[in-house]
Amino acid sequence: MILRKLRLQRGWSQEQLAEMTGVTVRTIQRLERGHQPGLETAKSLAAVFEVEHSIFQDGAPTMTTETNVTQQENDAVEYIKGVKEFFSHAFMYVIFCVAFLVVGKELSSLMIWGFAGWGVGVLVHGLSAFEVIRFGSADWERKLVERKLGRKL
Repeated sequence: MILRKLRLQRGWSQEQLAEMTGVTVRTIQRLERGHQPGLETAKSLAAVFEVEHSIFQDGAPTMTTETNVTQQENDAVEYIKGVKEFFSHAFMYVIFCVAFLVVGKELSSLMIWGFAGWGVGVLVHGLSAFEVIRFGSADWERKLVERKLGRKL
């Protein structure tokens, strides 16, 4: 997560960072998901970001507040991921609907029901992504636990 934060602070894409550090884009993606880099990769990242290489490895000493990832930042990143997934889902819905209409040349009741069902799924996904409905979110789970315990966590 620290790697992603540092990269985004500088406005770099994963491709740009991979090119600057001499590693593959796949390696950058794995590291941003929490995998630990090897010593050479950590040193390369540290040189690019002008930080100590130990912040990219387990057992790192306490980091400065500049590189710490707060819960609020973590939540913001998760929110953006959800919105991105929704737009991808909506885009695929539109593409497939248009493709089926072009190929099918006529609208059957089966196609209408299929489009409607998928459309409802896209709508619910959008409401969830933009946090209009919060079913299944961490906040929702916390509130249920607090209600069951009868006290704040």
